[in-house]
Amino acid sequence: MMKKIILLLTLCSFSFGMAQSNLNDILAAGLNDAERFTTDWIAPVTEAGIYSISNGWYNSADAKPLGGFEISIIGNLTGFKNKDDKKSFTLNTADYENLTFTDGSTSKQVATALGDIEGVSVAINALVEGQPVSTEFELPSGLSSEDFNFIPSGYIQASVGLIKGTEVKARFLPKINTDDVKIGLYGFGVQHDFTKHLPADKLLPVAISAVIGYTNLSGEYDFSTTDVISGENQRIDAKFSSWNFSAVVSTRLPVINFYGGLNYITGKADTDILGTYEIETVAQPIVYTDPFSISNKVSGVSGNIGTKLKLGFFRLNADYNIAEFSTFTFGINFGFR
Repeated sequence: MMKKIILLLTLCSFSFGMAQSNLNDILAAGLNDAERFTTDWIAPVTEAGIYSISNGWYNSADAKPLGGFEISIIGNLTGFKNKDDKKSFTLNTADYENLTFTDGSTSKQVATALGDIEGVSVAINALVEGQPVSTEFELPSGLSSEDFNFIPSGYIQASVGLIKGTEVKARFLPKINTDDVKIGLYGFGVQHDFTKHLPADKLLPVAISAVIGYTNLSGEYDFSTTDVISGENQRIDAKFSSWNFSAVVSTRLPVINFYGGLNYITGKADTDILGTYEIETVAQPIVYTDPFSISNKVSGVSGNIGTKLKLGFFRLNADYNIAEFSTFTFGINFGFR
């Protein structure tokens, strides 16, 4: 359990292999069945991951003046506790070439990577790639089965004020490299405060800005060897990218301020199943190398409201973002001006 917790925190928004490590067993059913199942299983966690990394681009609509800066440590918690429609999907064996349920069912709800349905056994008794395959195994469950109901993401972000109400931003997560996980994140953004162009700018009680932010997360998770599938270098390689286009308004008070935004998020997740997978048969083994890739696109509108406390160089902020996957964002900030 502790290893899985560490992996979850390390993997941030792309949490694929933690609940169970037997996703690769599905390759015993052949490439078409494996790709169909993995596409449905992984889609919700990639969607939640894109929403998670897209947040935290602003904590005020009041752009920093020339030379003003802020360094932030930002964390996001993207919840899915009540997203039952994202925790399971219907597996109809008529849509599969070689996969059947051991209890004779033809259709059943099974877990996604976010779900908690366990103990679903499937069988393969068919010719796969011209070779007879006969085996049974349990389908992988998801994060809810480990009592996790959120996906975390986090990074360091820096903002610097330029002239004419423009502020540039950059975010990154230093490369993390363990035995099972490799992950890194970077991003850049720009904010423009339209109220800075008004003659009575300093007298206005609110500021209005537009913010554009791009985030890229890449990572790799190594599978564990299972009884069904042997091989080498079995791993998932994933790349997430997202754009966030926001309209932001905030108050302009000395200590405590409130801010809110309307955001349009669009992103893409590319997931590659890599390595060598060897399925034993009564004749010669079936070997797949880098078997398939999956691409998911996500887009949606979100709205958030938050507050920021400013105490000299030290600032705290928190906001809640309502979207297809809602996110609580918090930041610890150190800034000048």
